[in-house]
This record gives sequence, C-alpha cells and structure tokens, in this order.
Amino acid sequence: VQLQASGGGLVQAGGSLRLSCAASGRTFSSYFMGWFRQAPGKEREFVAAIRRSGVFTYYSDSVKGRFTISRDNAENTVYLQMNSLKPEDTAVYYCAASAYAGTTYPSQEYEYGYWGQGTQVTVSS
Repeated sequence: VQLQASGGGLVQAGGSLRLSCAASGRTFSSYFMGWFRQAPGKEREFVAAIRRSGVFTYYSDSVKGRFTISRDNAENTVYLQMNSLKPEDTAVYYCAASAYAGTTYPSQEYEYGYWGQGTQVTVSS
C-alpha cells in the first residue's frame, strides 16, 4: 500500500489542523493505521492508531483528549484531527499502515510496514 499524507501547515497555539492520509490499493481496510511524529532532534514517536473497523482508537498520553484519529474505508483515507494545538506538537507527521494482528495495538515503528512521506505541522506560540 502507498500512503500520501497532507494537511500540515502553520497554526497558532490553540488552533486546529486536520491531517489526511490517502492510501492506494484495495486492501486499505485490512490494515491497522497509525500516525507518528518526529520533532527536530528527537526520535519518531507514536501519536495515534485506529483498528481496521474504525471502532477502536488509541492515543499517546501527550495528545489524548486533543487529537482524534478516524478512517473512511470507502475512501481509503485516515485522518488526524488536531485541536488545542501546542508549540510542542510541532513536528513532521507521518501516517503508517500495519498488518498487526495482536490484541492490543501497534505503537512501535517496526510494527508498521508502510509509511507516508510526512507532512510538516508548525505551531507558533
């Protein structure tokens, strides 16, 4: 599967952005989808994930309550709605697809086999 992320930009603290990740191929609904981010000088970190059905979602503590991940399997797209943005949310955001079949959720980079190119989110104070 090929992934194309978009929707990043510059926003003031407290503002909102919605990221999109369009997937190619007819097997999108068979993948767990996730969002990661990488700030300058830091390692890539898990942000959110969503099960194939879209019913169950998972978040890092740093974004819980502010970000919402969702997916549209008919449109082969996963979204990340980001509200109440903070300067520390500034990073390149990546979407990723995982064939994870466990009972919890994939939160490590190695658990994702496909990655988008990243989209820059900058939050000014």
